[in-house]
Amino acid sequence: MKTIVFLLSLGMFTFNPVNVDKTADMDNTYTTDVFETSGGDLAIGFIGHGTLMFKFRGLVIHVDPTMQEADYATMPDADLILVTHHHGDHLDLTAINHIRKKDCPVVMTPTCLEQLGSFESAVIMKNGESKTVKGIPIQAVPAYNIQHKRPNGEAFHPKGVGNGYVVTFGDKRVLIGGDTENVPEIKALKDIDIAFLPMNLPYTMTPEMVADAARAIRPAVLYPYHYGNTDPEELVKLLKDEKDIEVRIRDLK
Repeated sequence: MKTIVFLLSLGMFTFNPVNVDKTADMDNTYTTDVFETSGGDLAIGFIGHGTLMFKFRGLVIHVDPTMQEADYATMPDADLILVTHHHGDHLDLTAINHIRKKDCPVVMTPTCLEQLGSFESAVIMKNGESKTVKGIPIQAVPAYNIQHKRPNGEAFHPKGVGNGYVVTFGDKRVLIGGDTENVPEIKALKDIDIAFLPMNLPYTMTPEMVADAARAIRPAVLYPYHYGNTDPEELVKLLKDEKDIEVRIRDLK
């Protein structure tokens, strides 16, 4: 199996209530932030766009792995994979097959499974469902557009098709927004410690929409991700007076 090394010598930081106590380089390639939780350290690796990698309690968890963001033939094997929706920059069977262990569940939407045809280790989650997979509590939240639509009037991401996920690591709750706007179901979430919210026009949110969602859910640490050509510094300016929300910019175009 492939291995990964976390180098924990780059700094020491504390941010309450999340207590981010280290930063690192993941395998000398991907920047990593490490958070203390009641269940041990949670390392988050920023691969690119909507693609992330978590390490927690010896588990490697990949989110929306795609070959356009990394060579997954060289990436760490997965104990758990989360796929937010069926678009090609989020669902990539080649990447999944490179990292999927024999007993690795792949959490996905019904539409993902329809696109794949069949998939023996699929764990299907619909909007609103909660499951514990590999000992990790996961809640699927709706991810969709209200304002941003195609020229024919169809939403880029129709309601009921895509998921965001709230994943619980010890006492910390991490929101992975998927492709969404600041929809009511996102804004109603409580006790979110770390949030990844998309900011890629015209498909997801404007900086103003992300700021609106952040003010509602109030994560201690907010990562804009999947932000394409949108300037993330605009979000920093919008939230500069929200002292309890730290906006962290990582290379997640």
